Amino acid sequence: MHDATHAAPWSSDLWAAKDKSALYADLAEELAALLAGEPDRTANAANAAAAIYHSLPALNWAGFYFLHGDELVLGPFQGKPACVRIPLGKGVCGTAALERRSVVVADVAAFPGHIACDSASRSELVIPLLDGDRLLGVLDLDSPDLNRFDSDDRVGCEALAAIVVRHLRRSVLS
Repeated sequence: MHDATHAAPWSSDLWAAKDKSALYADLAEELAALLAGEPDRTANAANAAAAIYHSLPALNWAGFYFLHGDELVLGPFQGKPACVRIPLGKGVCGTAALERRSVVVADVAAFPGHIACDSASRSELVIPLLDGDRLLGVLDLDSPDLNRFDSDDRVGCEALAAIVVRHLRRSVLS
């Protein structure tokens, strides 16, 4: 997707201009093309995690947790090793999954019950992966910066999650 001759769409000038909606739209288009035609869930989640991690600035973790029974189980990701299992309702990921809503946390130290997989993470954004009423899992983004995520990031990442869900729907879901 990105090589040494192709700069990520998040140049410092554009990021400073706060034109996030256009940048997220470009990333969504790239993500849809990247996942097109591939039926494997793991391959698509791995490529999506890599694309997001390497395209969005100030992230130290980007990846997926998938619902298995009453817990979220670690899926493909980029970043340091992570917690493997998260009960529904626990931490930011478990809260977003249980409540089936996106959760933006400006300071993870202030979030009751935060699960610290990487002590460098300071803020977090979690988007539930919903196929209609069916919860498939969550997209989890962590940043070493306080207050990294805002409503533009939430909306942009919800659009990215919807693309991933469309491709997961085609996959054999276990």
